[in-house]
Amino acid sequence: MVTKGEHAMTRIALVGQGYMARTHAAAYAALGLGERIAYVCTPRPGAPIEGAPRARFVTDLATVLSDPDVGVLSVCTPTPTHADIAVAALGAGKHVLLEKPIALTPDDAARIAKASSTATGTLMVAQVVRFFPGYEQVHATVEAGTIGTPVSVRAKRLSNRPDWAQWWADESQSGGVLVDFAIHDFDQLNLLLGQPVSVYSVRRDEFGPIETSVRYASGAVGQVLSHCSLPAGAPFTSAIEVLGTEGSVEYTLLAGSATEGDAGSALPGTNVVRTVTADRRFDTDVPDDDPYTRQIDYFLRCIAGGVAPERSSVPSAILALDVARAARESVRSEQKVVLSPEDFVPPESDASTRRVDG
Repeated sequence: MVTKGEHAMTRIALVGQGYMARTHAAAYAALGLGERIAYVCTPRPGAPIEGAPRARFVTDLATVLSDPDVGVLSVCTPTPTHADIAVAALGAGKHVLLEKPIALTPDDAARIAKASSTATGTLMVAQVVRFFPGYEQVHATVEAGTIGTPVSVRAKRLSNRPDWAQWWADESQSGGVLVDFAIHDFDQLNLLLGQPVSVYSVRRDEFGPIETSVRYASGAVGQVLSHCSLPAGAPFTSAIEVLGTEGSVEYTLLAGSATEGDAGSALPGTNVVRTVTADRRFDTDVPDDDPYTRQIDYFLRCIAGGVAPERSSVPSAILALDVARAARESVRSEQKVVLSPEDFVPPESDASTRRVDG
């Protein structure tokens, strides 16, 4: 990781003070940069943030943007505010780490992409699952050709209801389970399978379970199970399985629990990658590295090196949003939603894209 000295050239501001802002603060602190967080910008200042001991609470974003010593903003606010904050920050020459989803609407996403294309600062959308070591191992296995050509991906994400944010339960504010939660899995499908061409989604209720099928131009298929209403105490689960022409690789992250099992001890978690081919079957333990710290470390490395954050680009964030919005539209219409192939922009490109209206 980048050392404290490499990162200490600038001050940092958190925009927002909720769960994600505190998570970002902890990640900066883990990199030795907690004391570099100069501001927490929020309309209703609350309790101090542990990872930001020197931060000053302010209510006016202009105070942050006018401070020449502040170079980096972590934007951790409700999604409808993303476009205005990101565009203003980029216009002020700041580097911006913007929590996912990039926006709720294609128009707002396009505004952000346009501002980024002419800005002197760096913009990265925080698709943190890209920085989970287990997902990285899955991608490395696929890229090495170990399982041949991917033809199917199954992903699932299961959680308790996120009652830590009241606005989250309002689909008009968060986009709901498909846009705010499952977007990580749609992003993974796109990374592994390429150009999505159609989406069909069904759900039991607004919090899940929701089953989504995505077809890709190559003929490959992806399936995502999303559920945000596990009973209290049930562990968070995030998993992905890639089936290739020569084998398969899968990763499961199952959070441990403090609840005692039959043996009277805490229930263990699972954090392992399994690879299966015709002649090899093996499990690989996954290091317990914090993905939020890895994500911010990568973002700051890109800033220091003057390079675009290709591992988490703006076009890929927009593509994931497009699939998520198509899934939501499919749920509402009970019909398959077709994504226009001519609108597809590879995630590596700097261009923006829009597919699902409304």
